Amino acid sequence: MIASVLALSMLTTIVLDTNILVAALQNQGIVARTILRLCLNGEIQALIGAALFAEYEDVLNRDSLFENSKLNKQERDQVIDGFLSVCKWSEVFYAWRPNLPDEADNHLIELAIAGQASFIVTRNLKDLTKGELIFNQLQIVGPEHFLELIQNLKEST
Repeated sequence: MIASVLALSMLTTIVLDTNILVAALQNQGIVARTILRLCLNGEIQALIGAALFAEYEDVLNRDSLFENSKLNKQERDQVIDGFLSVCKWSEVFYAWRPNLPDEADNHLIELAIAGQASFIVTRNLKDLTKGELIFNQLQIVGPEHFLELIQNLKEST
């Protein structure tokens, strides 16, 4: 019983990469919307930090990304505000520098370690899994795999 409670709490703390958040706001992001909804409902704890917040703000203000979205700018802003309101702020005091192929992705791993996340949910598996510094407690997974893990955990508890 204690092990399943610990597994549940560890499983549900994530870093949600920007590409998943963008997909959730676009028409084709069904899996991403499901993960966003789990965050909004408090079933998953998403982390946010200064670098990820800045990245979200930059990318989500690119109107060209959302030309075909069913949501207008005001509606997208409301969703983002709601998401950010349920995120747990985590400060990164030490730069781990996992030395990923894309330097701009290092902050995701640093945030996950600082906030004790168990998962980074991303579509960028190719780059995020190629760091020189490996953290065994952190899994980097695609959104479909993450939802499978959540479902399996719910079924086993």
